[in-house]
Amino acid sequence: MFSRNSFSNTFAVGFMLFALFFGAGNLIFPPLLGQMAGDNIFSANAGFIITGVGLPVLGVLALAFSGKSDLQSLASRVHPVYGVLFTVSLYLTIGPFFAIPRTNTVAYEIGVIPFLGNPNSYLPLFIFTVLFFGITLYFSLQSKKLVDIVGKILTPVLLIVMAIVIVAAFLNPLGAIQVPTESYVHNSFFKGFQEGYLTMDALAAFVFGIIIINILKEQGATTKGKLMVSTLKIALLAGTLLGVIYSSLAYLGAQSVEALGYKKNGGAILAAVSEHYFGDLGKVLLAIIVIAACLTTSIGLITSCASYFNKIIPSISYKLWATIFTLFSTVISNFGLSAIIEFSIPVLSALYPLAMSLMVLTFLHPLFKGRKEVYQVSILFTLVVSVNDGLNAAGLKLQSVNELFIEFLPWYSVGLGWVVPAIIGGVIGYLLSIIKRGILEPNPIEE
Repeated sequence: MFSRNSFSNTFAVGFMLFALFFGAGNLIFPPLLGQMAGDNIFSANAGFIITGVGLPVLGVLALAFSGKSDLQSLASRVHPVYGVLFTVSLYLTIGPFFAIPRTNTVAYEIGVIPFLGNPNSYLPLFIFTVLFFGITLYFSLQSKKLVDIVGKILTPVLLIVMAIVIVAAFLNPLGAIQVPTESYVHNSFFKGFQEGYLTMDALAAFVFGIIIINILKEQGATTKGKLMVSTLKIALLAGTLLGVIYSSLAYLGAQSVEALGYKKNGGAILAAVSEHYFGDLGKVLLAIIVIAACLTTSIGLITSCASYFNKIIPSISYKLWATIFTLFSTVISNFGLSAIIEFSIPVLSALYPLAMSLMVLTFLHPLFKGRKEVYQVSILFTLVVSVNDGLNAAGLKLQSVNELFIEFLPWYSVGLGWVVPAIIGGVIGYLLSIIKRGILEPNPIEE
């Protein structure tokens, strides 16, 4: 029976999904967006919400809608080899290469350094990293208790502390919202849209969605209809929480300029705001927020990555994979936050369009009857543009290619140059499938 999926349990799983998404980048990007956008905060925040909230929600729903048990099966609709390569790349990106180490370094720089000043030694980072990932590994090995640990314990604490800071800012505003900075004077919506990419949540949705779907299946959601309804409730709950907090943090940042001046990043804004309202207690509150948010995301990512690699290489146990990824993340973390972000941007620039294209194709799957040619040509055209975006982000610009794309691809200058090629590729793929099969040949939906 599906009675186990009670109202309270839906909230617990929804809180868990929110906490998994609400990690390192989610804290630091909205306040900075608010400061930079100024009077254009509403349009910039709307763009950020679409990519920072809308896409992750759609990603979770896409997995449930597809009926697939994991991302690799879904991506294999393009080709089995692509399914493996894309899935491995995504897991490593939002796992031990970038996202997991980032959770630790953000927690350290925002939640610990304010108490230390500016330490000249790497020893404090090393000690904190060992403790942080020790806790992560412990909870990751208790994966069956993930809902209780994250959804019922850590998330309520996180939300309460966040609410204290946000309510204080609304009741006693820091100052008037200023004019937008140069980058947000024009096209503020698209600027916010691109900033939402930095959360990496659209990529993480394919990973966290599997956790949610497996939990719901264990609770008795045996039909696609029940699974979709339950997933929709949970995703909307998590998305609503994310949207409210992102918008509040962005507004907090927008009103902080008059009193605090412009800061170099969102972490510095949060630190200054917390200290302004609560003094030394503000530092403690901020440390709790940051470390709790980053820890919950780290636990979810280690759990997901270890589960996936145990599935494709079962000779290595889940516990050993979790230990390997934890140790690897510990090493990478000690390179520091700036280096991790610098190396991650080109990879994200290449992967994000591919993930979004796959998401859209999944929902349109019944419309074009699941023809592989549609997936293949659409993803191929997207790949051409996304790889070039990745090269640009890495500083390896191909001038002639960029000039060609600027001239012929709509929205290329705002980071959406892949959209039209993806659509054209889908149409060409559909026409090729008709030529290949013949117009009168029946075309059952391919799985």
